[in-house]
Amino acid sequence: MGSSDNSSAQYIHMVQHLIEECILFKMSREECMEALSKHANINPVITSTVWKELEKENKEFFEAYMKGKDDERAASETETTQRIHKIILDSSSSSKDTKDDE
Repeated sequence: MGSSDNSSAQYIHMVQHLIEECILFKMSREECMEALSKHANINPVITSTVWKELEKENKEFFEAYMKGKDDERAASETETTQRIHKIILDSSSSSKDTKDDE
């Protein structure tokens, strides 16, 4: 294995480590690709390729991870909808109070 092969392996290992860090922050593959491109100057194609290889090697983990992300997204959407409804209700009741005062 030449020095070029060794440095390529080190680079891929570094990208893998950074992807693992992104996972700790609960990022999606797309978010990770964007973050590594912006902050570590890593080509998104490289990040995507390494991520896909990690998915192949750790199928059960990534299935659970993505299910957790989907559940989290659904909960967040539900929470956002509930907040919007509350804002609308609060707004309509305060405008009703204002009209009652007139």
